[in-house]
Amino acid sequence: MAISLRKGQKVDLTKGNPNLKKVLIGLGWDVKRYDGGFDFDLDAAAFLLGASGKVNSDDDFVFYNNLKHVSGSVEHMGDNLTGAGEGDDEEIKIDLEKVPANVEKIDFTVTIYDADARSQTFGQVENAYIRVVNAETNEELVRFDLGEDFSVETAVVVGEIYRNKGEWKFNAIGSGFSGGLAALGRNYGVNV
Repeated sequence: MAISLRKGQKVDLTKGNPNLKKVLIGLGWDVKRYDGGFDFDLDAAAFLLGASGKVNSDDDFVFYNNLKHVSGSVEHMGDNLTGAGEGDDEEIKIDLEKVPANVEKIDFTVTIYDADARSQTFGQVENAYIRVVNAETNEELVRFDLGEDFSVETAVVVGEIYRNKGEWKFNAIGSGFSGGLAALGRNYGVNV
């Protein structure tokens, strides 16, 4: 049974699952009633971060325009333009054994595409979550439901996996961010 986390909680992924090699990060959300005349397009991304908390290069930013990391360790499974339907809206696969040694953590984010022009914010989003699944057994290991804590934000750092003494752990973050993908990219050291 999956461990359900609250904001700020951390949990071991590999300590209790020593054979865990591949995980699927599933991200999902629903849009509250919205009648702004535009599609509501949310985008998941992964930032592979070094000890500085920044990317080592722009290649360490995996998103809808860069679906696979050069190491093969992180792969975005494609952009869902509407978020319609049940289950995960976007998914990112991680091969823990292939993550480069200079990557200490991988942050998972969700941003609203063209949010300012469309007057869209995370205050209009509900039922947002991130889950970590054992990709080989399809067992859900961890789930973090974000709740309704957002209003004007256009980006959210949802959660991260990180190395700690040779093990991988998950941290439920749920931190809102203004300025969308560009501001988030700058925060992580990506040239935008």
